[in-house]
Amino acid sequence: QAPSRRAGCLWLSGISSSIAFNWSRPNMKTSVKLIHSRLHAQALTIAALGSCALVEYYDQNYGSSGPKVDKYTRHYMSHSHKD
Repeated sequence: QAPSRRAGCLWLSGISSSIAFNWSRPNMKTSVKLIHSRLHAQALTIAALGSCALVEYYDQNYGSSGPKVDKYTRHYMSHSHKD
């Protein structure tokens, strides 16, 4: 669960930075600042969700001890079939 927490913290800091950057620009209208902040938030959300999905996929398939084999494959490979 730590990778998800890291991704969440990275997302939150990215959103905060985007809002701070957009609101520090005085020559833009408020509506444009909100649109830019929302656009950045959506992009960062998609990136965070994608990275969490990749981490979960990697953990489920490889983990720390190499590739995992599902129950059916393990059962099939443990019995020799005679023709």
